[in-house]
Amino acid sequence: MDLQKQICGMDAVALAKAVRTRELSAVEVVDAHLARMDAVEPSIHAFCTVTAQCARDAAREVDARISRGDEVGVLAGVPVGIKDLVCTAGIRTASGSPAYKDFVPDEDDVVVERLKKADAIIVGKTNVPEFGYSGVGHNPVFETTRNPWNTAMTPGGSSAGSGAAVASGEVPFAIGSDGGGSIRIPSAHSGIYGIKPSMGRVPLYPGCRDERYPGVSSWESLEHLGPMSRTVADSALMLSVIAGPDPRDRHSLPHAGFDWMKALDGDLKGLRVAYSPDWGYAAVDPQVRKVVDEAVRVFERDLGCTVEVAHPGWSDPFDAFWAIVAMDTDLKGMRAMVEQYGEQMSPHLVAFLNHPWSAEDFTNASVTRKALVNRMWRFMANYDLLLTPTLSVPPFPVHMQGPEIIDGRMVAPTQWLSFTYPINLTGQPAASVPAGFTTDGLPIGLQIVGRHLDDPLVLRASAAFEKARPWRQACPPLLKELGLAN
Repeated sequence: MDLQKQICGMDAVALAKAVRTRELSAVEVVDAHLARMDAVEPSIHAFCTVTAQCARDAAREVDARISRGDEVGVLAGVPVGIKDLVCTAGIRTASGSPAYKDFVPDEDDVVVERLKKADAIIVGKTNVPEFGYSGVGHNPVFETTRNPWNTAMTPGGSSAGSGAAVASGEVPFAIGSDGGGSIRIPSAHSGIYGIKPSMGRVPLYPGCRDERYPGVSSWESLEHLGPMSRTVADSALMLSVIAGPDPRDRHSLPHAGFDWMKALDGDLKGLRVAYSPDWGYAAVDPQVRKVVDEAVRVFERDLGCTVEVAHPGWSDPFDAFWAIVAMDTDLKGMRAMVEQYGEQMSPHLVAFLNHPWSAEDFTNASVTRKALVNRMWRFMANYDLLLTPTLSVPPFPVHMQGPEIIDGRMVAPTQWLSFTYPINLTGQPAASVPAGFTTDGLPIGLQIVGRHLDDPLVLRASAAFEKARPWRQACPPLLKELGLAN
C-alpha cells in the first residue's frame, strides 16, 4: 500500500522519468492507479468506463519495449483519463446520454491519437453531464460524480470526472474539454490546475466536427481541449504532446513558436495585471471574494506585478453565449433524439433543444460576440494578464444546475459561471489555479487570462503563482478517510 500511495502521489513528469529509467515499471504504475480507482470510485464515480485490461496490456508493451532498448514516448507508462465526450476507438463514449449509452466510436479523437503515440496509458473514460450542456457532474446514464473534498458536493463540470479523478489521485492528469468553462470549472471546484489553451492550439476531431453524430458534433466555435492536472508542469507536458495543427480541424493553429515546458520559466516582474473581481455586474460569494482577493495580492506583493482593479466593460453576455451554443448544435438531429429518448434525457437539455430559436437570435448573438471580442482586445492592450475568480461560488450540492441565491441576490442558475464563458467567446488562453479554501475546506479557484495566443505567459504566471503559493500539500478529506493520504 505504501508503494501504491507513493506512486499515486507522484506527478506525471516524475512518473514518466521513473518509467523511462526503470525505477518503476509501467505495470507497477498502472496497477497502483487501478488500485486507487478501486478504493475511491465507490465514493466519487469519476469514471463511467474503466479499461483496466487494455491499460495493463499497454503497460506490459511499454515495459517490453524499454527492456529491449526501444525508443518510447515522453509519456510512456503514465496513466491518463479521457473525458467521455472525447472519442476513443473501441472504447464506449456515451457522452452521458441514453442515446449514446452503447456507442463505440470507430476512430480516436486527435488528442487520443497523440497521447497513445506518446505511450500514455488510457485507464478509462471520465464522467460528464449529458453532452456537456451543463457545468456539473450528473447525467441520466451513470452514477453522479462527486467531489472528493466533500462527497455531498459537485466537483463541477462538464469535465466532472476528470476533475474528481485527478484530485483523488486516480490519474496524475486527464483530458478535459471547455466550451464554456468545462476545464476551469471542475479544476476550481476540485482543487486542481486546468488550462484552456488558445482556441485552435489543440485540434478536435471527430469531436465537434463529425456530422454523423448529433450532440457529439456540437460547440464547434467555442470548444477547446486541454489538460487537467495537480501541477502546472504536468499540464505543460501534456500540451507538448497534444498541441499542434491537424487538417481535420479547420480552426487548428500552426505549431507554436515556443517550448511548452520552457514556458514555465521566468518571473513576472514589471507585468501589468488587471483584476476584475466581478466584471462590474456579477454576484460573487463573499468567501470567494476574500480568497481570490488574497491570491491576487500575491501577484503584487510577491511576484512583482502592478495590479489594478479594472473591468473590460461589457454587460452579461450569457444569452448570446447560449444562442451560439444553439447555433453550433445540430438542432434537427438532437430534436429527433428528444422524440425517441426525451423522457430519459436531462430536462434542462430537452428545454434548450425545444426552445424556438430564431435566425435573429443567432445573428444578434454573433454581433454581441464581435462587440465583446473588440472590448477585450482593447482592454488587454493595457494589460499583460487579467485575473478573476474562476467561479462565483464554492462547490454546491450535487443534482443542482447552480445556486439561485449568491451573496443575497436572486440569480439565474447559470450565473455562477459568469467568469468562464466570456473567455470562450474570445478564444483566449485561460487557466484556473487553486487559490485557497472556504472555512468549510472547499476549494476556490483563481482564473488567469492571457492576451490572444499568449499561452506561454498564462503558463509562466501559473507556475510563478504555484511556486509562491504551493497547493499540492492539500489533500482531499476522502483520501484521509480511506487511509490513502501521503
